[in-house]
Amino acid sequence: MPYDPLSDDQREIRELIRDLAREKVAPRAHDIDASGEFPWDMVAVLRETDVFALCIPEEFGGTGTGTLMTLVAIEELSKVCATTSLLLAAQELGSLPIRLAGNRAQKQKYLPRMATGELLAAYALTESESGSDSAAMRSEARRDGDHYVINGSKRFITNANVAGIYIVFAKTDPTAGHRGISAFIVEADTPGFEVSRIEEKMGIKGSVTGELYFNDLRVPAENLLGEEGEGFKIAMRVLDHSRPGIAAQGLGLAQGATDYALEYAKTRETMGKPIAQHQLIAGMLADMETKCEAARGLLYKVGMMIDEHAPAADLTKVSAMAKLFCTDVAMEVTTDAVQILGGYGYIKEYPVERMMRDAKITQIYEGTNQIQRLVIAREMLREQRAFLLAGVA
Repeated sequence: MPYDPLSDDQREIRELIRDLAREKVAPRAHDIDASGEFPWDMVAVLRETDVFALCIPEEFGGTGTGTLMTLVAIEELSKVCATTSLLLAAQELGSLPIRLAGNRAQKQKYLPRMATGELLAAYALTESESGSDSAAMRSEARRDGDHYVINGSKRFITNANVAGIYIVFAKTDPTAGHRGISAFIVEADTPGFEVSRIEEKMGIKGSVTGELYFNDLRVPAENLLGEEGEGFKIAMRVLDHSRPGIAAQGLGLAQGATDYALEYAKTRETMGKPIAQHQLIAGMLADMETKCEAARGLLYKVGMMIDEHAPAADLTKVSAMAKLFCTDVAMEVTTDAVQILGGYGYIKEYPVERMMRDAKITQIYEGTNQIQRLVIAREMLREQRAFLLAGVA
């Protein structure tokens, strides 16, 4: 078995997730993709096995096993079904604003129900005119006595129409740019809340992605996360912690495609021998495996950094690096897996076609990989490296 930094207890949890993925999730992956229907049966499986609890602290009903174990679980589920892995990744994302910025009353009210999976969550930041540029958002929240009144819309929201709560970002001061954004907990049955559109997508077809509208939606002031104007800081802090979840999804897709391509290449024969023994195919498999292993090292590093409460300045860069590298590897490796299977790789009977389609979104959501490169470069420019050049003519 390859070396990994997990403890014996963590490896035991990983084996349980692997068994779950193999026995319960994998047999459903093709049908989930083919039907495009939200997999409530997979939600039930994750509830019954306490998988949702992995991302919640123990004092609020979770397992308290930390971020690294959540990433490992997402990776293992993604090896067989990216849609099912996104159930956990989206729960992680939706819980983070409350975990990082919520007061104790908010945590006690929502986190235990998120740990059991009774309450699914959604993160509503993106708008049709503001994806990478959050300051351009148009949704507004106006204080009215003991409530805020929210008007506006959000687009490309994962878990639209199935989530019980939404973390909604809106401008409490439309003139203040980033500093005017605030964050709110919005329950799905609040009057004035509407899911107006469900998107048809290239991949992760069983995940519901939709457009939200807020029409004079009244939210109790106690549902404000942090203080007014802290929404952008909360959003960026959340993304530093949540982007590794998408990195884990990308890595899982890449490793799952590598494993499938390897088994296929061992049994598919041409010119009198398995194609795995042909140098060009062997070289592709070697590159695929190496990329996965390198990606895993970066992913596990950021998971351990989060669990060890690394400084925010350090986390921002490594989180972006993990998201960038793991998801680029996902696209490269799944494409190579399709190539190794040849014509079979291009048809839906074989899973690598689905894996390739699913991999594409990992380079886009939770910050495009172009944005990750900008973040990494920005952090590099802030670092002091002049000492490395000492004595260089």
